[in-house]
Amino acid sequence: MALQATENAIIRASLNNESTILKRSGQHVGFDFRHVRYLLESLTKKAQLDTGLIDPWCVEILQTFNGLEPEKKTTAELKQILINVTNSYPEIANLIQTYDHNFEHTLHEQQDLDQLVYRLHQKDQTIANENANKDSNIFNTQRDLTAGLVGKTTGLKLLPKAVAKAHLKGDLHYHDLDYHPYAPMTNCCLIDFEEMLSHGFKIGNAEVESPHSIQTATAQISQIIANVASSQYGGCSVDRIDELLAPFAKKNYDKNLELAQEWVAKADRTQFAKERTKKEIYDAMQSLEYEINTLFTSNGQTPFTSVGFGLGTNWFEREIQKAILKIRIEGLGIEKRTAIFPKLIFTIKKGINFTPTDPNYDIKQLALTCSTRRMYPDILNYDKIVELTGSFKVPMGCRSFLQSFKDQDGNEITSGRMNLGVVTLNLPRLALRSQQDQAYFWQLFEDKLELAKEALCYRIARCKEAVPKNAPILYQSGAFGIRLSDTQAVDEVFKNKRATISLGYIGLYEVATVFYGPDWEQNPKAKQFTLDIVKKMDRATTLWSEQYGYHFSVYATPSESLTDRFCRLDQERFGLVPSITDKAYYTNSFHYDVRKQPTPFEKLDFEKDYPVYSSGGFIHYCEYPILKHNPKALEAVWDYAYSRVGYLGTNTPIDRCFACGFEGEFAPTERGFECPTCHNHDPKKCEVVKRTCGYLGNPQARPMVHGRHKEITARKKHV
Repeated sequence: MALQATENAIIRASLNNESTILKRSGQHVGFDFRHVRYLLESLTKKAQLDTGLIDPWCVEILQTFNGLEPEKKTTAELKQILINVTNSYPEIANLIQTYDHNFEHTLHEQQDLDQLVYRLHQKDQTIANENANKDSNIFNTQRDLTAGLVGKTTGLKLLPKAVAKAHLKGDLHYHDLDYHPYAPMTNCCLIDFEEMLSHGFKIGNAEVESPHSIQTATAQISQIIANVASSQYGGCSVDRIDELLAPFAKKNYDKNLELAQEWVAKADRTQFAKERTKKEIYDAMQSLEYEINTLFTSNGQTPFTSVGFGLGTNWFEREIQKAILKIRIEGLGIEKRTAIFPKLIFTIKKGINFTPTDPNYDIKQLALTCSTRRMYPDILNYDKIVELTGSFKVPMGCRSFLQSFKDQDGNEITSGRMNLGVVTLNLPRLALRSQQDQAYFWQLFEDKLELAKEALCYRIARCKEAVPKNAPILYQSGAFGIRLSDTQAVDEVFKNKRATISLGYIGLYEVATVFYGPDWEQNPKAKQFTLDIVKKMDRATTLWSEQYGYHFSVYATPSESLTDRFCRLDQERFGLVPSITDKAYYTNSFHYDVRKQPTPFEKLDFEKDYPVYSSGGFIHYCEYPILKHNPKALEAVWDYAYSRVGYLGTNTPIDRCFACGFEGEFAPTERGFECPTCHNHDPKKCEVVKRTCGYLGNPQARPMVHGRHKEITARKKHV
């Protein structure tokens, strides 16, 4: 009877909103008694007491709280009631009394630099391998990782207390805490290369004028990328590089035609100029490939760089496209290794390269060959990107998409825009906490959604505290499109929805598994539940955008290390839950369970509905067997994807052993990957390439966190 009375009271108080409570932030919110019950369950378990005590406590606490005057219904008063009711059991009362103190202590422990630095130098993989693009053996990377620990500890102190607490507990993740808010840096961007190459720019002591050849233009692009990457913490992209560089290739052609006037017979002059220009285009693009892969920024890594191309149709644009693909197919160095950067993104558009009658269909075939051998390029489907985001552009970095934005004159602006950061919700935790009660899940969800908004608003506010001189390449030399004076506010390039700020999510698969079991993908009710989650996020961010004037977007988080962190924290809290925490990873965003084997077509049909509500960042992948001898199979998937998804990556085995000559897929082990023929795992004598998240990675050379390794090894082929 007591249990029934308690449950009835809980339902009335929680679902009918009979009471509100005043939080320390000054907000009045609906009083959900299940939070109290959950706390008592956790503390009773920790104190190893009989759980039969909980129901009588709940009845007394609820009756006492409901008997208070409205102005006295505060979190402080509720805490005191809990202490009074549980006073007969000092171990519980003391835990409640010290609840906030324990948080402060946890915060202090997280900020113990001596301990963190020791863990870094002991190669604690949660610190040393958090970013698979950083080689923690190298001095300047070690310096950056150490500086990042300082940034994190300082950043936690700067964050709003509730946000810092939620981050430490794993309710949400405040991304890139090693850089922001310690410094008011921005995240990823689409650099306005056209503005910079047309009008010149300044880096350090050098005033750089507009280039007069494609060789100089590509050299300047690499210089700009290096400087931009050192002034922000996210990826950067070159949009439509074939069209961007074509005018500079034309300058080469004109010079070569002039040269031909003097040295070549009249009938052969045009052909001479074309052949010479073609060679110069190839050399320039090869130099760009090598320069990007040999760059080392101030944050100890190769810049996360993406290059978009595919829409140009004139001779210069076509030659640039072909050069990009041929160079990537050729590979780097004597061993012809696969280039990890830049990420290549090839755009497919009907009328340009989709069908055999289109003028650039031959380049599509070259792109298919490149993907089967090097995994890049990924593809963008032009019409679908316009449908999802309002206009065409490549993503910023690996997957962050800008939405349509027009200036005061009505011109569509894409380049020169940026993202101000990401905060990701731990959705599987909310599902686990709900104990299969969907009404309770939605209440928890709304609560964390408000907290995420507070975190995102803080990100914006902190970014606005920068001054143009903090990052001249971004704010004064044209990378962000608008050149600001020393005294102008950086908000000029952020406000009016010019910048995006992203609400991320992870683990829709695990959420639905809590409520519908691990094989829910064919259950329409289960899928609709997951779609309702991203719909609610989309609706919330739309309201926030109108309220604050920045474009809040829903972002399918790539979660390179977060897939490990959230699951690890929840495993400690909930134990080994089948198909949820026992895997050692959470599934990226909306993706189909990687352990299953739908066909590529089934996978795309399943996933295509989610980016409609998370157009701020998304990508789809399909896992294939070796494709080198069957590019037509890949083309069938590309063609099928055209009207269904906007952005698609290719995952296919391209590992190579230089010791025995094996080519194919290396075998996973606990320490990484090894050749299945000779068991070689020396990164100097083999090449292992896997898709880490949006970007490719070399896990043998630069190891990744445990959860990501487990997720990669769990992936099944879609055939």
